[in-house]
Amino acid sequence: MTGACVLLCNNKKLLLQRRTDNGLWGLPGGSMEPGESLEEVAKRELFEETGLEAKSLEMFRVFSGKDLYYKYPHGDEVYNVVSAYVCSDFEGALKEDGVEV
Repeated sequence: MTGACVLLCNNKKLLLQRRTDNGLWGLPGGSMEPGESLEEVAKRELFEETGLEAKSLEMFRVFSGKDLYYKYPHGDEVYNVVSAYVCSDFEGALKEDGVEV
């Protein structure tokens, strides 16, 4: 499964969010939709999950391999390929989506 996440940094702080499906802390992010670029995934997921709009993103690293195996609470199993981006230039008001986080 291909996706992207955002390391949103502000004044030496990193934004984490608690997932509703498993209760774990993580970064804003999610899966690619048909026709999206990885940067578009990162920006869309950041906005959907936090209400914040990324003005610029910097590629951090691509993560893949056996360590990125994940079993969803409903039973689906995937190996993720995740592009991580750093964002320190953003705008908007922080709000949780109430569904995923």
